[in-house]
Amino acid sequence: MPADGVHRVVIVGGGAGGLELATRLGDTLGRKGKLQVTLIDKNRTHVWKPKLHEIAAGSMDLGLHSVDYLAQAHWHGFQFRIGELEGLDRDRRVVQLRPWLDERGREVAPASEVPYDTLVLAIGSLSNDFGTPGVREHAMRLESQADAKAFHSRMINACLRAQLQPGPVGQGQLHVAIIGAGATGVELAAELHRSVREMVSYGLDRIDPQRDLKVMVIEAAERILPVLPERLSKATTHLLHSLGVEVLTNARVSEVTPGGVCLADGRVLAAELVVWAAGVKAADFLKDIGGLETNRLNQLVVLPTLQTTRDPDIFAIGDCAACPWPEAGPGRPPVVPPRAQAAHQQASHLRVQIRRRLAGRPLVPYRYRDFGSLVSLGEYSTVGNMMGGLIGGSMMIEGGFAKMMYLSLYKMHELALHGWAKVALDTLARLITRRTEPHVKLH
Repeated sequence: MPADGVHRVVIVGGGAGGLELATRLGDTLGRKGKLQVTLIDKNRTHVWKPKLHEIAAGSMDLGLHSVDYLAQAHWHGFQFRIGELEGLDRDRRVVQLRPWLDERGREVAPASEVPYDTLVLAIGSLSNDFGTPGVREHAMRLESQADAKAFHSRMINACLRAQLQPGPVGQGQLHVAIIGAGATGVELAAELHRSVREMVSYGLDRIDPQRDLKVMVIEAAERILPVLPERLSKATTHLLHSLGVEVLTNARVSEVTPGGVCLADGRVLAAELVVWAAGVKAADFLKDIGGLETNRLNQLVVLPTLQTTRDPDIFAIGDCAACPWPEAGPGRPPVVPPRAQAAHQQASHLRVQIRRRLAGRPLVPYRYRDFGSLVSLGEYSTVGNMMGGLIGGSMMIEGGFAKMMYLSLYKMHELALHGWAKVALDTLARLITRRTEPHVKLH
């Protein structure tokens, strides 16, 4: 506890859960001087992770949807510290940050330590390549806004190269292979089908969309979207086929090469762009950090109160936390799944628990409420299932209603950060400007 007696809450990770928690704590307690809230992130801006596929495809302008951490901190009563977690000293209660460098390798922020009384780790997750050869060297990922922007840039460059080269488009030149048919992979495939064809329509007349453009989705399981009911998986497969997206199931990737993907059955798929969207794990540096308990996916093992098992002053939320889910039922993993709705719920729960902690009251266990899964297929459709107390069971939904529910998830996140007035005005402004701008970002 600092000399002034103000309790210090440090939140590492400015994703959906971390930023919502910092904003709400700052608004309710930080402004009143009852709490000192510090958010640490290695980026300067925040973007909702489920939107990364739209940024990658060019159908969403990052500048209109990103949140500046410094501005958010100023408006909502918390402090922002740029940096990346390197270590944790539990005895001294400090988090250790490595030097933060700009894109030219120059030091912006030196190595430092940030003291805490309560620490919340909300670092998120990464894709899991399962040690597959060539993934690190030749495949792109969609783990951050930098990844999404890099993919979008490479996609535009690929189209321009095909337009301006002296010869015809080569075999596999404008092919995209997406490895993993979960929500990210399927959403990216559908979004790319529309956005790339719209981009070609802006004067790239040497590219034949039907002949030259190809998007492939590769899945090791028996069907795509394995977490959704089989009926929705079949409906999504039918829609992707109707769009011309090639869907390969029971197809295990053995290697990624500079020219495409090799499958375990010997097939070779030529592709200029390869995206790895299979598997989820926490960052490698979290493994046993500070002596805390972690599982095989590097997630921090937490109690139902969201406290880590070996330190009651350290909490973990979101994808980096292995939180027990006793109500999961047969056939489901016994931990809370890595979804945006879980991070949102945990941030809301922990905000109340920190108030109880300050008052010296016992903490209440967190209970995950599964409201189902939704997968956006761009302008074509949205599929998913709703479940839980909201409807008293489980219901499969498609089409316009599902799309409205999907959009509402993002609006809930925006409301948690900005409130009703700003969200309403921003939404109206986007509707107006979208009528006068290209629907695909071209830079």
